[in-house]
Amino acid sequence: QVQLVESGGGLVQAGGSLRLSCAASGIIFSSNDMGWYRQVPGKQRELVAGITSGLITNYVDSVKGRFTISRDNAKNTVYLQMNSLKPEDTVVYYCNSEGPNLRGVRILSWGQGTQVTVSS
Repeated sequence: QVQLVESGGGLVQAGGSLRLSCAASGIIFSSNDMGWYRQVPGKQRELVAGITSGLITNYVDSVKGRFTISRDNAKNTVYLQMNSLKPEDTVVYYCNSEGPNLRGVRILSWGQGTQVTVSS
């Protein structure tokens, strides 16, 4: 069974920083592409940052230069370092994986989400 467990969300003042973590189990982590998504109520979930198994990263324009995605394959964990946070970054962030599970079957999985709230 695949599990993605996010942590690190919370309340921070504008201009502050947070680091989100997502610990994965049940997948061949090093072979999975990982991502952080966010979803505003009533809108589609959007990709914030992604990192492939080959360490290629991509970001939505609104977070470029402020957020950094990274992964530690030894710890089966992906991180999202968020700096210079803005009130408009307030939303639930979801961890995502796409790639082989422990049986080698390619699947798409989601974490339960972690709330980030940025006060002005």
